[in-house]
Amino acid sequence: MASHNWLAQVSSVLECLNQGVIINDPERRIVFANAMFLEMIQRSSEELLGRNVAELFPPEDVPRLIEHIAHREETGRAQFEFYIPQADGGRLPVAVTSKLVKSSDGQSVGIVTATDISEQKRIELELRNANAQLLERQCQVELELQLAERVQQSLAPRTLVWGGFSVETHYQPAWSIGGDFGLVAPKPEYLDILLCDVSGHGISSALVANRIYSEVLTQIERPGELCAILRNLNDFVLRTLGSSSFYFTVAAIRLDQSRGLQFVGTGHPPAMIIRRGGSLELIESRNKVLGLFEHAFEPLPSTQIDVNPGDRVFLYTDGMTEVFNVQDEMLGIEGLAKIADRTQGLPLSEAKRSILDQVAAWQSGPAQDDMSFVLLEIGS
Repeated sequence: MASHNWLAQVSSVLECLNQGVIINDPERRIVFANAMFLEMIQRSSEELLGRNVAELFPPEDVPRLIEHIAHREETGRAQFEFYIPQADGGRLPVAVTSKLVKSSDGQSVGIVTATDISEQKRIELELRNANAQLLERQCQVELELQLAERVQQSLAPRTLVWGGFSVETHYQPAWSIGGDFGLVAPKPEYLDILLCDVSGHGISSALVANRIYSEVLTQIERPGELCAILRNLNDFVLRTLGSSSFYFTVAAIRLDQSRGLQFVGTGHPPAMIIRRGGSLELIESRNKVLGLFEHAFEPLPSTQIDVNPGDRVFLYTDGMTEVFNVQDEMLGIEGLAKIADRTQGLPLSEAKRSILDQVAAWQSGPAQDDMSFVLLEIGS
């Protein structure tokens, strides 16, 4: 047993510590326990002194404790997390530092320091529970976003053939959902095509886009001029969704069977007319963006365009032009126009693919904005 003189010398120091400390002799019997340890274990010194440390623990935990003790005896030191079995059956989690030292009489004794980490463990448990709840919520959000994405995809304009005229479309949100939508609406007398871009991207833009899309469907089913439809749409948004936090742009065309084509743009990038065997033309929007101004339309809001068989009309959102290469150069309207013009000799579906491939070849990094377009070919 460690000498009483040596214990007397160190005990006064160990009693001053804010950690529980015990000392065991070479036979692993407890020869000293400071007041803090006694408070932690809820026992008196008489109940501890002379007992083997392993006797304090239930049989199922003794093998793990012995492993730590064996490691200490092999290396001279061990650090691990364990617990102190309390008299009332509780288990106080502790960080243990166990070290072999030589007493004054040359015996190897173990000094075991136990630091209460119950608050740390409580916080860890709360964090685990919070993380589990966050993970569950994340899974719910992902499922809701998947549904929202399917709904959003239904707003994309559709490829079709109408009276010999052909339409190819593309829609790609920057995130899973976005603020672009389009509509290709055939009627017996004419074909209406509309492409809309709500400012921003993500969930808020998608919600606004969905609401505007519903109103577009209502307006477009009513007989009326294309400009009147867009005026009504602007009035509706100002009345029901009016806010300075968002706006939207629209490019719309109406094509009749006689190949008369009307274009109305509201703050949207210019439409491109790809002439068969000729040069590309840009048709600028004449009107302001919608959703901000009561008087968004000019006195002559639309443009009449003469088109011939084989000509193509290209409508797109600014996500197609605001892409950057590795030199941080923006493709821009001029760059997109060159890409579109190079496709005029290709079949319409191949032209669509070529435009996408060329924009992707220019682009460095992921898309920063929703990318949508409609490509219309004038039939004979």
